[in-house]
Amino acid sequence: MAAPVKQGVKHVKPILSLTPGESRSRVLALYKAWYRQIPIMVELLELPKTEQECRRKLKEVFRRNKNVRDLRTIDVLLIKGQMELQETVNQWKPWGTLMNYWNETVQPKPKDFMSKFLSGHD
Repeated sequence: MAAPVKQGVKHVKPILSLTPGESRSRVLALYKAWYRQIPIMVELLELPKTEQECRRKLKEVFRRNKNVRDLRTIDVLLIKGQMELQETVNQWKPWGTLMNYWNETVQPKPKDFMSKFLSGHD
């Protein structure tokens, strides 16, 4: 008689956060840090955008990743967000690169026949 096969669970080492609650608090802290820096960035970098437009864009960028549930992915996004904030505050990021955030959002191309037909694509 063969021995039963044991199902193994793969555990990965967390990057920053151990729990979803801890991850959520880190995301909120990063959002607040960006939010506090917006008036300073608008003034120092002489952006042709108002504070309200910058806050709207900040909210859009954070909401783009609202469905991410994997803790490691959230931690990587947090690290990238912190690096972006540091580069922007220290004025290491070129002005043109910062203005790329306001480029028009590209709509994904339709995949199925009916969507292609209705949008006029081949």
